[in-house]
Amino acid sequence: MARTYGSFSQNTAPRVFKTALRLFAQYGYAAVSMRQIASDVGVQVGALYNYTPDKQTLLFTIMRDHMENLLNAWEGRPQSNDPLVRLKDFIKFHLTFHLHKTDEVFVSYMELRNLSEENFVVIEKLRRNYELILEHILERGSNDGVFHISDARVTTLALIGMLKEVGTWYRPEGRLSSKEITNIYQDMVAHFLGVDSPVMPANR
Repeated sequence: MARTYGSFSQNTAPRVFKTALRLFAQYGYAAVSMRQIASDVGVQVGALYNYTPDKQTLLFTIMRDHMENLLNAWEGRPQSNDPLVRLKDFIKFHLTFHLHKTDEVFVSYMELRNLSEENFVVIEKLRRNYELILEHILERGSNDGVFHISDARVTTLALIGMLKEVGTWYRPEGRLSSKEITNIYQDMVAHFLGVDSPVMPANR
């Protein structure tokens, strides 16, 4: 089960992690100092070490919690045996979960290079577990003759890469609602996978 930011203390710890996330997303992990985080939180820099041993642990915890929360949220959903329905649900789930987590998505992808080797292994395993969800959906659909793909692993990486980019340009006040965007992506993915007829009904 994912550890929540509030597990370190009731008040200051959540602010420490939320501030670190915002600053990492805005300036990049390497450019942000513990002193800057402390200043934005409104505490002495020495007080930060009551909540985290170092900046690397801040980054790792943010990324780990994001991935564990994502995986836990998927596990709680009802699963269809129909690969088309399950694909539709995966797209809806991914976009709904991520559209309002722009900072988390940016940091999770852009700051992998700044993880220690040990921490990278943990995060990469969590990412792989999430990718396997879609990969298994694609394999099932391919075996059933519904999806026309040559490699489920490569297709998985391509689709997740496409889906994660939505958060870089989506705006709640924009021309299309999140529901409309989800419908468009469901339809695009169906065509991308070689589905002959419309299989993605309007998202309810």
